[in-house]
Amino acid sequence: MSYSTLRYEVSDTGIATIALDQPDTRNALSDELLGELISAFQAAGEDTTVGCVVLTSTHERVFSAGADLAGFAGDTALVEKHLSTARFPRLFRLIGELGKPTICAANGHVLAGALGIALACDLILAREGARFGTPEINVGVFPFMIMALIYRNVPRKKATELLLLGEQISAAEAQRIGIVNHVFASEAFDAGVREWAEKLAAKSPLVMKLGKDAIFRQQDMAFLDALDFLRAQLTIAFSTEDIQEGVRAFFEKREPDWKGR
Repeated sequence: MSYSTLRYEVSDTGIATIALDQPDTRNALSDELLGELISAFQAAGEDTTVGCVVLTSTHERVFSAGADLAGFAGDTALVEKHLSTARFPRLFRLIGELGKPTICAANGHVLAGALGIALACDLILAREGARFGTPEINVGVFPFMIMALIYRNVPRKKATELLLLGEQISAAEAQRIGIVNHVFASEAFDAGVREWAEKLAAKSPLVMKLGKDAIFRQQDMAFLDALDFLRAQLTIAFSTEDIQEGVRAFFEKREPDWKGR
């Protein structure tokens, strides 16, 4: 499958890599790029050989600078602008319901709308020197489309600081406040991302899907409703062959042979 705004490949270890590939625009989130991102994630979700998805960039210093600002001030009809923004929530939901673990490999700056896409992923691994922020306020815009994700991932006061000041923070600070899972030195970044992705891809695909779906579904439930829902999911997990195989492998001190059922 070929794309004009990104690169897509699947390794023999079951890792699908989606790399934003519009360096001339610093991977601005155009309608075309967002549409192809949706298509690529759908392809990864439907591919039974894929156990983990890594989202990254081919740009040397920038993951993505965020939305295509030229479109904000364009002459497009208001209704068309409104309809085009539907790609953001569609992508966020697709990543959340993918059923497979996702890693944002932030090899460069993650700004504006791109921060929302990064936060939609399960894990964020950053290269030292990458910066994170929502600078929209500085050009008279506000990050409405990604606000829900920010407040679900960042402590409230820090989230508000990012939104209102529009200042960028370092990868180390992003890790400190819980945006980033791990920061790698530049020379160790690619190997580090590959190691994390291969560990995730090696898990039971069926139990991973059950767990991922549960994570997405329960996050906004009332506490008691979440407990009832998660108890039911555990009962479903008990019915799988993979949970039996995993326990047997543990006691037999060997690697499990996942069946996916």
